[in-house]
Amino acid sequence: MQINKYIDHTLLKATATKTDIIKLCNEAEEYDFYAVCVNGCNVELAAKELKGSDVKVAAVIGFPLGAMTTETKVFEAKNCIKNGASEIDMVINVGKLLEGDEDYVENEIRLIKEVIGENTLKVIFENCYLSKEQIKVASKLAVEAGADFVKTSTGFGTGGATFEDVAIMDSVVDGKAQIKAAGGIRDIETARKYIENGVTRLGTSSGVALVTSGVSDKNQY
Repeated sequence: MQINKYIDHTLLKATATKTDIIKLCNEAEEYDFYAVCVNGCNVELAAKELKGSDVKVAAVIGFPLGAMTTETKVFEAKNCIKNGASEIDMVINVGKLLEGDEDYVENEIRLIKEVIGENTLKVIFENCYLSKEQIKVASKLAVEAGADFVKTSTGFGTGGATFEDVAIMDSVVDGKAQIKAAGGIRDIETARKYIENGVTRLGTSSGVALVTSGVSDKNQY
């Protein structure tokens, strides 16, 4: 199993500097990760650093709360694609899902997918705030709206990925979307188990540890 190609090498902390992003990109090239995942302000720099490599640039949208207006998220996604991202990881409006406004959630996902076209859209649910039934609903809405991936977590909520939640998502998307697990993936055994359970992408800032010694930093998401 070539685990490096499952990894979105991630740095989304508020304290990330230009030096940190360049280091992230250098590591992604060195270990041949699938992508780096960064905040919008760092997309242009990451794209420049990774030009000529196979490493993709993923940008987070509406991160980490998902509570921005739809128009804001659409603009943000369009802007990140313009600046060099080819993958978008958007956070749904969790509050709208919790109150049962399924149309709002689905429409927002659909509009973002439309504006980014053939580029990859990953939809972050933030499962730690959802019931099992709400995870099923979110999975259904994401597929119906044309999402390419469903994703467990931001890594900034009260909990990250779980095997149970991934199984629920997998049962609903039924091959119509891929699954990204993120939040708390810090050791090789956990990473492998997610892949064995159908996950095709892993969001982690412990990517280097996963592909080398397996030693992890407990403070990283």
